[in-house]
Amino acid sequence: MRSASPRVQSFFHAPTWTFTHVVYDQAGGHAAVIDPVLDFDPKSGRTGTASAQQVVDFIRHQQLTVQWVLETHAHADHLSSAPFVHEQVGGTVGIGHGIGQVQRTFKALFNLEAGFAVDGSQFGHQFRDGEVVPLGSLQIEVMHVPGHTPADVAYKVGDAVFVGDTLFPPDVGTARCDFPGGSARALYRSVQRLLALPPETRLFMCHDYPTTDRPVQAMNTVAEQRRANIHVHEGVSEADFVALREARDATLQMPQLILPSIQVNIRAGHLPEPEANGVRYLKVPINAL
Repeated sequence: MRSASPRVQSFFHAPTWTFTHVVYDQAGGHAAVIDPVLDFDPKSGRTGTASAQQVVDFIRHQQLTVQWVLETHAHADHLSSAPFVHEQVGGTVGIGHGIGQVQRTFKALFNLEAGFAVDGSQFGHQFRDGEVVPLGSLQIEVMHVPGHTPADVAYKVGDAVFVGDTLFPPDVGTARCDFPGGSARALYRSVQRLLALPPETRLFMCHDYPTTDRPVQAMNTVAEQRRANIHVHEGVSEADFVALREARDATLQMPQLILPSIQVNIRAGHLPEPEANGVRYLKVPINAL
């Protein structure tokens, strides 16, 4: 099985600063969808699929067969549209094997129903570090990159790596590590693993938060990150990074959508079951975070 350079189409969801990527071998070939987003209005509690539909439309236009719908982690800043994408174009929904640890933490926080499983069984597949699976004429190699959460993974497809929240564009830096199970020390080591890849390797972001009026950046290279990442450029030691990251995290507010996002995303993107009146509900824990 050859590991060629894949094609990538990226979609930016401006309300949550999130990228969804479609990686594929060729038109009419095979594809994976990475980190799909569900539209959600926190003021009304309404969901929508307009953004995900753009991804689906592209897949259909390119006549792609979707093999995988992949999550890099259980996101705390947007809701996943993995069930909608799966229903429309197929694909096995996958996530890193550590999802069970995240589910156990948040089942307790949200006092979820007793029958809520904390073994990751809501997902079609749980990936282990180093696992390799086919994607048409390509292959996907899974890299466990904890730090932001204990369950983060990156997906390497040829010369493209989908890094989730381990890295942001160089002028933004790295992700926070103060969520349950997070670790700045672990994130530093995960980033070093990514930056040990060849300098021309393309790194595809899950988010961008531009600090100037520059366009959003879906991709940059290992070389660019090594040279210019404001948190982990070459020469930054583990101790220096941990001190910087922990000090910065202490100043950050919780993401706007953390409460609905976590409850949905640990269910593989599914909403809670309707209650007796036919309405689905998400919980707001008071004075618990």
